[in-house]
Amino acid sequence: MKTTPPTVYIIDDEHAIRDSLALMIAQENIPVMAFESAQAFLEVCPQECSGCAIIDYRMPEMDGLELQAELAKRDITLPIIFLTGHGNIPTSVKAVKAGAIDFLTKPVRREKLISVVVAAMMESEKILAENASYKEAVKCIASLTEREYDVMLLAIQGYHNKDIARQLGISHRTVEIHKSNIMHKTGASHVLDLARIAHKSGLKE
Repeated sequence: MKTTPPTVYIIDDEHAIRDSLALMIAQENIPVMAFESAQAFLEVCPQECSGCAIIDYRMPEMDGLELQAELAKRDITLPIIFLTGHGNIPTSVKAVKAGAIDFLTKPVRREKLISVVVAAMMESEKILAENASYKEAVKCIASLTEREYDVMLLAIQGYHNKDIARQLGISHRTVEIHKSNIMHKTGASHVLDLARIAHKSGLKE
């Protein structure tokens, strides 16, 4: 699958359900694609796909919860809406705890479906922005030399230049040069901004 705009992916083994859902969503001018099975969807879904997935809970070979688990395993952060005629409270709780946006029962009202889809698409945008920010932060931190990384760790812990110099056994001037390089490479405007970038990259002090 080539890069596509945020899309609603419908995965349901019932042809009539797929067509009905696709029509309702398309009428809202939202891109939509439909698949008859989890396997068919997984064959074309890239890790970078965005939008949301409406997944039937009970399907042959791979059911909805299994597909949800497989997407998580592949690190595909696609908001999921479960739609089923066989839902129950324990199943709903399990799905939502695993990250599902909602768990709807068939037949679903058009207004309810579109409302949940819009919320899921907004969540997808948020996830994409967070992922992009995380990747950029990781890239910035990875660009630092070993010594710059050491200086950064102490700087974001609140140590002053003279304290950093003493702990690392280098001159005050060298610390200033390292910090200047760190700020340039990360794009940070001050130490608090640098700490935010470091933490966003997954750094644990």
